[in-house]
Amino acid sequence: MSEATRPARSGEVFHHTATVDGHSVFYREAGDPTAPTVVLLHGFPTSSHMFRKLIPALADRYHVIAPDHIGFGHSDAPPVDRFDYSFENLTAITIGLVDALGLDRFALYIQDYGAPIGLRIASRQPERVSALLVQSGNAYVDGFTPFWDVLFAHAKDRETHEAAVRKLLEPAATRWQYTHGVPADRLNRLTPDTWTLDQALLDRPGNKEVQLQLFWDYQFNLDVYPAVQQYFREHRPPTLITWGEHDEIFGADGARAFLRDLPDAELHLLDAGHFALETHGPEIATLIRDFLGRTLH
Repeated sequence: MSEATRPARSGEVFHHTATVDGHSVFYREAGDPTAPTVVLLHGFPTSSHMFRKLIPALADRYHVIAPDHIGFGHSDAPPVDRFDYSFENLTAITIGLVDALGLDRFALYIQDYGAPIGLRIASRQPERVSALLVQSGNAYVDGFTPFWDVLFAHAKDRETHEAAVRKLLEPAATRWQYTHGVPADRLNRLTPDTWTLDQALLDRPGNKEVQLQLFWDYQFNLDVYPAVQQYFREHRPPTLITWGEHDEIFGADGARAFLRDLPDAELHLLDAGHFALETHGPEIATLIRDFLGRTLH
């Protein structure tokens, strides 16, 4: 550990780095370390910054940890010739972090890229996961929208489709991820700080190649779905789903699909897009607090 974890006062957020397999991993922490832990796993193209309001909203009851994946946020972002960017390796780093922090059991909040990472952890180490909090994170092919057509084409033929996929790394596409599907009366809840920060990090030298490699590797997440679905059926983790109904990246059918194997899961489709926390943060925080209050013992 490059910085010792400190007991956090309620609501106050601390910022740390840990060394995992030789890489610096940045994470945010709040709450009493003796309280039940909630680990928040972010998606593309953002970082733990997406949880900046949710963390203090939970920290009076829970110990909250929110890391940046390698290649994102303030964690190390080595070039592609110095780190093998895959969701398997991002999972290994995340497990290394929770091990280093001594977190034996925790709830997992999974969104977008956080889903294939968190669901690998949950299905392989089910005894460690007390609950799942799902926001726009697929575990079924049902959730893939036409947005993914070019990405799956790129997975089969990188050279032919790379130019089209690179457009997903440009400022207009980054902003669209936040604005699409948001009702007009909530657009003023969006802060340009989000897509501006994300784009600045995407524009770092070599980072677009990192993201292209992860785009290509995403196809292998689908191979994990059968084991994840078996985990759902066998272990029935308490699951809360809060999902933007108008998400054009991970469609609402992906949220409904969880109920096939987790019939007791609680599903809330919100009048929101992909980054529902930006427009419905207080509502999601209330749902989480109520849900964990009933399910964590």
